[in-house]
Amino acid sequence: MQTRGLLNEELNKLRHELELMTVRVLEDLGKAIIVLRSGGKELAKEVKESGKIVDALQLKIEDMALVLIATQQPVARDLRELIIVFKITSNLERINDHGIHLVKAALKLSDRPSLRISNRIERMAETGQEMLKAAFFAYMTQNAAAARNTAALDEKIDKEHKALTEEVLELMKEKPKLVKMAARLLKLSGFMERLGDHITNICEGIIYMVEGRHVNLNE
Repeated sequence: MQTRGLLNEELNKLRHELELMTVRVLEDLGKAIIVLRSGGKELAKEVKESGKIVDALQLKIEDMALVLIATQQPVARDLRELIIVFKITSNLERINDHGIHLVKAALKLSDRPSLRISNRIERMAETGQEMLKAAFFAYMTQNAAAARNTAALDEKIDKEHKALTEEVLELMKEKPKLVKMAARLLKLSGFMERLGDHITNICEGIIYMVEGRHVNLNE
């Protein structure tokens, strides 16, 4: 009983660190959206520098999980949770990278405000924010149904990505001088599309933690 109590205590500490990492990624993504919307080199710099904090949190959380697996011999759902922690932190780190890509591209796009097509990028990032918040709630409540519902939101990002791609290709035909800027939009849209995929990966991990079976929600 004492061992079980210690495991629960250490798991709660790990979950707290994972919450800190998730909140940091959400904040950075929110700042990136502001930069996309209205610019701001200082805010963009904050997002870039925050990547180091996210990386450090990833290493700390993964070390904690390894120690628990080695010393507490967890079984069943506890073991599955510790296994999927690595999947969650890895995808959070990649999501943060996409936020950094977003601010870098946003600064380059800021001198072309006439390209209102970039509003689709903003909506994709906002949906990503919504998904990440919901995914973390599903993890903390160990709710597989909530994880599935969250993953379904990725369709909104995919639709925006498809529509933006079509619009940008048409823009390239109509205004060849904007090809370079349009190509940058396509690349950025691809980053945002993958952001949704990373959150869906987290949802898959949550379902494995709760139900003990692997699912593919990215089809």
